[in-house]
Amino acid sequence: MIRLFPAIDLIGGKVVRLERGDRSRMTVYSDDPAAVAEDFCRRGAAWIHVVDLSAAFEEDEGARAANLAAIKAICGVSGISVDVGGGVRSLERIEKLRELGAARIAIGTALVRDEEFAAEAAARYGDALCADVAARDGAVKVNGWREGAGLKATDVVKHLAELGYRHLVFTDIARDGMQTGIDLDAYRGIAACAGFPVVVSGGVARLDDIRAVAAAEAAAPGAFEGVICGRALYEGNFSLEEALEAATCAAPDSAAPELVGNDEEGGRSC
Repeated sequence: MIRLFPAIDLIGGKVVRLERGDRSRMTVYSDDPAAVAEDFCRRGAAWIHVVDLSAAFEEDEGARAANLAAIKAICGVSGISVDVGGGVRSLERIEKLRELGAARIAIGTALVRDEEFAAEAAARYGDALCADVAARDGAVKVNGWREGAGLKATDVVKHLAELGYRHLVFTDIARDGMQTGIDLDAYRGIAACAGFPVVVSGGVARLDDIRAVAAAEAAAPGAFEGVICGRALYEGNFSLEEALEAATCAAPDSAAPELVGNDEEGGRSC
C-alpha cells in the first residue's frame, strides 16, 4: 500500500495545472482551493500535496498573499494532512507554513542553492521536511524548473540523504502534466540512491501507473511512499476513489508492469 497525494497547485489563489512546469501553458480548474481540498477529504484522501507556484516563480505580492490565504484555508480542512512546497528558501518560510498548519514542508531550489540552509533545516525540522527534487533527463532543474543546476539528480539525492532528509518528492519534468505515463525504472533508481521511500510525481495518466508503484513497493518495501496525482484527476481520467483503491493494489506475484508512455487505460485488476 502506498499513499495517494491529490495535488493542488496554486497561482494567485487559484487551482491550476501546468504542462512541464511551463507558466504559459496553464489550465485553471477552480478559484476555491479549500472547496477542492474539502472534496478530496470527503472522498477519502488523507493527504494533499500543495505547491505555491506564485512563490516558486517569485510573482507579485498580491499573488503570493492570495496563495498563503489559500494554503491556510486548505490546512484548515479537518481530516487532511497537507504537504506544502514552492518557494521555501528560508527558515522563516518554514515557520510560516507550520503556523498555517502544514504537516510537512517541501524544499526544492534552496536544497542545491543554499547548502547551509539545507543542512540547518534538516537538523532543525527533521521528519517535518520533504526534499523536492525535479529533473529532466537526469539533470536537476531549479527556480520553478526554469534553470539548470549543473547537477545530476542521483548525486543531489545521495547528498540530501547524507544531510538527513528522509522524505523525497521526485518529479520527472518531461512527463509532468502531460499524462504520458510514468517511467518506473527512473523512480526505482532514485529510490535506490536515496535509501528511503520516494513519492512519485509526474506523468500519472491511468490507474495502472498507480498500481505499478504500489506493486513495486510490495515487491521491495521501503522504495516508494506514494504517488502524486494532478491533471489526471482533474481531467477525469479516473476518480479519486479509484485512485485510492489502486494505491492499495499489488499484483499477486509482486511484479509491477513497466509503464513508459502508454496512454491506454489498463484493465488489470488487483
